[in-house]
Amino acid sequence: MKLGFIGCGVMANAMMSGILKAGLYLPDEIIGGDPSEQSRKRTKQNNGIETTDDNLRVLSESDYVFFSVKPQYYTEMIARIKDAVRDDHVIISIGAGRTLSYLAEQFGRPVKVVRVMPNTPAQVGEGMSAVCANEYVTDDELDNVLAILQTFGKAEVMPESMFDVVTGISGSGPAYVFMFIEALADAAVEGGMPRDKAYTFAAQTVCGSAKMVLETGKHPGELKDMVTSPAGTTIAGVRILEEKGLRSAVIEGAAAATARSKALQSGK
Repeated sequence: MKLGFIGCGVMANAMMSGILKAGLYLPDEIIGGDPSEQSRKRTKQNNGIETTDDNLRVLSESDYVFFSVKPQYYTEMIARIKDAVRDDHVIISIGAGRTLSYLAEQFGRPVKVVRVMPNTPAQVGEGMSAVCANEYVTDDELDNVLAILQTFGKAEVMPESMFDVVTGISGSGPAYVFMFIEALADAAVEGGMPRDKAYTFAAQTVCGSAKMVLETGKHPGELKDMVTSPAGTTIAGVRILEEKGLRSAVIEGAAAATARSKALQSGK
């Protein structure tokens, strides 16, 4: 079961790295296609896989194929390769806003398609991917795709109707978290901490807090209350964050990203 990538950008390389580190595939079992010589060289250097500028070769040598090009290139790309897609191919699309119905229209015939929305923490094995599939994908094939995605993080089957929300939360969410880490580190620097130490303290605090939510199963509010003692330092900070509208800013930002995902889907 060989794996192919059409497009060797940042996300594709992150996924390849996770897959190889987990040992699910060997380098000679993965092939990547990209028109950019620089991208091909970087991918080969980073992951040791075979690369090519010929997407038809990727299809001919693969069983499961990731479409990892930018969404605006999908129509042209599919037009060029659709006749080479076999009935037994499983296409895994990560293009934001490219729905199962859009893909069906582009292919013009029954093709096994799994739609995935991953995110960039896949680079460190902590990605979050939403997954849905069309009616031609078997349960075993979907399980295989989930196994691939779980090599670089968590993956959950979700209704396609939730994919715009997924884009706004986990797809775009790392940017919000990076902004928070940067702001927390800036506060540390203002307090006299060296910049390199400030990023370590801020980032590890976010990492550990997220892990507590996932591993304890406790509500985030309960965990917040556990560290917020009466008349203490934490409640003083929480009060200011509430006053400045932290929650509202995050909600509004994620809602804007979700709305943009819907607009992309409608071609705007």
